Amino acid sequence: MAEKEKKGFFSKLAEGLKKTRDSLSDKVGAVFSAFSKLDDDFYDELEEALIMADIGVPTVEAVLDELRRRTKEEKISDPQEARQLLREIIADMMRPDTPFAPDSAETSILLVVGVNGVGKTTTIGKLAGHYAKAGKKVLLSAADTFRAAAAEQLTVWSERANVGIVKHGEGADPAAVVFDSIAASKARGVNMLIIDTAGRLHNKKNLMSELEKIGRVAAREWPEAVNEVLLVVDATTGQNAIAQAKVFSESVPITGIVLTKLDGTAKGGVAISVKQELGVPVRFVGVGEGAEDLQPFSPEDFAAALF
Repeated sequence: MAEKEKKGFFSKLAEGLKKTRDSLSDKVGAVFSAFSKLDDDFYDELEEALIMADIGVPTVEAVLDELRRRTKEEKISDPQEARQLLREIIADMMRPDTPFAPDSAETSILLVVGVNGVGKTTTIGKLAGHYAKAGKKVLLSAADTFRAAAAEQLTVWSERANVGIVKHGEGADPAAVVFDSIAASKARGVNMLIIDTAGRLHNKKNLMSELEKIGRVAAREWPEAVNEVLLVVDATTGQNAIAQAKVFSESVPITGIVLTKLDGTAKGGVAISVKQELGVPVRFVGVGEGAEDLQPFSPEDFAAALF
C-alpha cells in the first residue's frame, strides 16, 4: 500500500473505531487515571472495564495475566506506563502467526463464508477489487445459488472490479458452480478464485454439508492452489460474532476473519477476542461503504487507533 493511501486508511480506521474507542477509553481511561499504583484493586477495575468494552472474558483474563507478567518483569509501577504496555500486548495478541498466503501464492482459492446480512457478497466484491488492483487475475464464483439475486449482486461487483464471474441458475448445485469455476480459472489463467457461498444458518445441517462438499471439490480439482476459508462477521454483533465463528468452524476449517462494519459499532473490541478465543487471525477489516474501505488488517494500526 502506498504511504499516502496507508495514512488515509489509518485515518478511516481511527474514525471507524471512534465508537469503540470512546467506549473503551471512557472506561479504561478512567481506571488508569484513578489509580496511582498497580494493585489488586487496579486490576479488578481494569478487568471490569475491558469486559464492559465487549472484549470476551477469556481474552480479558489472558490480557491481564500478560500485563501482570510484563509489569513485574519490566519493573513498571506507573499506571500510564502500563497503559502503553497494554496497547503493545493487544497488538501482539492480534498478530497473525503467518502472513496471508494468497498474497504471495502462485494460485489461490478464497472460500468466503458467513451468515446472511454480514456483508459477505459486498466483501467479496471489495476483495476482488483489492487483488485485481494488486495485479492478480481474479475470478468470482457465484456459489450462493439459494439467495434470490445473490448472483446478480455479485455480477455488479465483478463489473466494478473488472473481473470475470461464473454463475449458474438459481437453485443450482453450489459444488457444480465451483467445479465449473475451477475449470474456467485454469482455462483463463486465473490465479485467484473467490467463491461466494450461502449463509443460511437456520438450515445449519444442509448448509454445512454444502460447505464441506465445496471444500472437497476445490481440494480435488485444484490441489496445487492455496486454500483459505475467510469468515465474514459483522462487528456490530459483538461477542455473537465469536459464537458464529465457532458454528462455522465445526464444518469448515476457518483460516481467517473479515470484520465488517467496524465504523458502526462500539463493539469493535470483539476483534481482540477473535484470535485469542478461536486461534484464527483477523485478515481484513471494513470501516465504510467504499471499495477502498476494506483493507488488510494491521494489529499495530488497530491498537494505535483504539488507544
